[in-house]
Amino acid sequence: MRIKAEETGRTPTEIKLHQVSRVLEVAFDDGQCFTLPCEYLRVLTPSAEAMGHAPGEEILQVGKEDVSITEIRPVGNYAIAPTFSDGHNSGIYSWDLLYKLGAEYARLWPQYLQELKAAGHAHSQH
Repeated sequence: MRIKAEETGRTPTEIKLHQVSRVLEVAFDDGQCFTLPCEYLRVLTPSAEAMGHAPGEEILQVGKEDVSITEIRPVGNYAIAPTFSDGHNSGIYSWDLLYKLGAEYARLWPQYLQELKAAGHAHSQH
């Protein structure tokens, strides 16, 4: 799934990793606060490994139900690069992308689950 994040001008005021519940909590300067599951962030990674190098080359990410974030590296003043427990570490999540993923979770997550089902993969929800 290719996601384009428009510029929001929003900046996180706090980024907090909850390792037990495997969620990343991101609060923004406009008062919005999003709770993003690690699996959600992993399957919607902006990395070329999953997105390919052009539209239509996306690779559906499967079997990531138990993934967590083990490390978060800052990327300048505009993004983070998490390391996931499955070794994936090449996705750079800009502030705009994190905001979009939070604001559109109710649409993007069911869309991912539908793509998973259409491809013949079962999602083992815990």
